[in-house]
Amino acid sequence: MEKKKKSRGLIFIILGVLLVLVIFMSLGSGQVNVSLTSMVGVLSQQLGIPGFNEAIMIQEETAVVWHIRMPRTLVGLLVGAALGVSGAVMQGVFGNPLADPGIIGVSAGATFGAVCAIALGLTANGLYYMPLFALTGALLAVSLTVALSMRDGKIPIMTLLLSGVAISMLLGAMTSGILTFMNEYRLREFLFWMVGGLDYRRWEHVALAVGPIITGIIILCFLARHLNILVLGEQEARSVGLPVFAFRLLLLFVASVTTATSVCVSGSIGFVGLIVPHIMRLLIGPEHRVLLPACALAGGLFLVGCDTIGRILIPPAEIRVGIMTALAGAPYFLYLLRRAQKGGGLS
Repeated sequence: MEKKKKSRGLIFIILGVLLVLVIFMSLGSGQVNVSLTSMVGVLSQQLGIPGFNEAIMIQEETAVVWHIRMPRTLVGLLVGAALGVSGAVMQGVFGNPLADPGIIGVSAGATFGAVCAIALGLTANGLYYMPLFALTGALLAVSLTVALSMRDGKIPIMTLLLSGVAISMLLGAMTSGILTFMNEYRLREFLFWMVGGLDYRRWEHVALAVGPIITGIIILCFLARHLNILVLGEQEARSVGLPVFAFRLLLLFVASVTTATSVCVSGSIGFVGLIVPHIMRLLIGPEHRVLLPACALAGGLFLVGCDTIGRILIPPAEIRVGIMTALAGAPYFLYLLRRAQKGGGLS
């Protein structure tokens, strides 16, 4: 047991060090490279930390590091953490390591809400219309999925999965129908949102995401012990007096709101909630009280890392982070499917 704790502690230390390195790479790399000295100077200046040389500061570096890359990096950390933790919770609730946050219609609902806001022309009137519509769409999709799945006060897992697929297909068809009536400008706006990206994120997006995502992650971490019991099976959970229906509903709701908030500020980004929990589970085990914080760190690390690589891979062009996560995640997903076909099982 002591050896296992030391191993987990080492993994957290490695994740923390890598996260710090990736953050500095994200702040310093791109079309305008910023030296470490200038980067530290900008951060010190903006945070009010004394001891830096104002003479080395130039206005361009301040604008690039603080007003462009810092909000982008923070949004990436928040979204990655949200998707990683929500993915781990969904996989625990469904008892399936191939589950992800979009499995019960969250992503499809958010996409439908976003396309409605764009089609109505509301995005030109303010920053918060699209996130508001996307969040509303995601919550409506989850509510419909749960309502269709409920039988005699219970939510059968298989019925919930099938209902999620049906709702996602329905909303996808409605989204496609709306897109056929859009003009070229609005269609392009939706396409860029649909691919998923962190470019053009501002401090307003950080303010929009930080509250719901941090609150959702904290609540899910507090519920980790109950999730451990749910994973053992419904009969075992009932035998220890756990209200299975209430806690399953609560976990799904909080994970859905957390995921929907991330979709609101970054668009639809796939595979983070699938591969990050799976890899962390292999490294530190299925104990959710440890797994969820690890997924938060690893999710932020993975997403910011993919975004940074996408910026520096083929300069001056930029590969959006949704494409990068798909390029990284799809091969791993195919590996999992291949492994399952060979009868090795999924851990």
